[in-house]
Amino acid sequence: MLNDPTSALSLLATRRSGKPRDLVAPGPDAAQLDSILSIAARTPDHGKLAPWRFVVVPATRRGALADVITRAYRAERPQASATEIASLEQFARQAPTLVVVLSSPRDSHIPRWEQELSAGAATMNLLHAAHAHGFAAGWLTGWPAFSDTVRNAFGTAAERIVGFVFIGTPSRDLDERPRPDMARIVSTWGGTGLDGRAD
Repeated sequence: MLNDPTSALSLLATRRSGKPRDLVAPGPDAAQLDSILSIAARTPDHGKLAPWRFVVVPATRRGALADVITRAYRAERPQASATEIASLEQFARQAPTLVVVLSSPRDSHIPRWEQELSAGAATMNLLHAAHAHGFAAGWLTGWPAFSDTVRNAFGTAAERIVGFVFIGTPSRDLDERPRPDMARIVSTWGGTGLDGRAD
C-alpha cells in the first residue's frame, strides 16, 4: 500500500502533457530515466508477454533520426516543401530526452488487441513516471509514427510505433486542457434485453 495515497492522487490529478517544443534541459539523468522506464513497464500485461519495447534516442543521435525521418518523407512526398522538412527536422530534435515506444506483439493466445492496449498503457505509465520525477512529457505520433521506413529504423515489420515520448523541463507554465464532461462519459449499466436495448 502507498505510504501517502494523497500524494499519489495529487500526482495523477496534476499530470499535464508538455508540448515537446517547450521542453528544455534538464531532462532525466541516466538513473532517473532507468526508474521512469522501470515504472512504465509495470503495466497490465495479460499473459506476461511484455508486448512493447522502449528505444531511447540519445542526444548524439537526434541528427541521425532527423535524417531518417526527412529522407523517408521526401521519398514518399517528393514535392515536400522546405517548411514541411524543417518541421520534421524540429520534430526529431525537440526536448532533451526521447523515448520511442514500440508495440511488439507476441505470438500467443492473447488477442493482439489486448497486447496493443498494454502498449498504450505502458506509454501512459511512462508519462506518469516522468511527472513523478519532476519532469513533463509529451506523447506525439504524427507522420513519423506511421511511416514504415521510420518504424524499420527502430524495429521490424511486425511492430508499430506507439509514439515518440519527449521528456524535459517545461520552459513555461503548462496549459490546462479542457477535460471531458464526466456526465457524458460515465454511466451506470442497468442491464440489456436480448435485443441489445437497455431495459
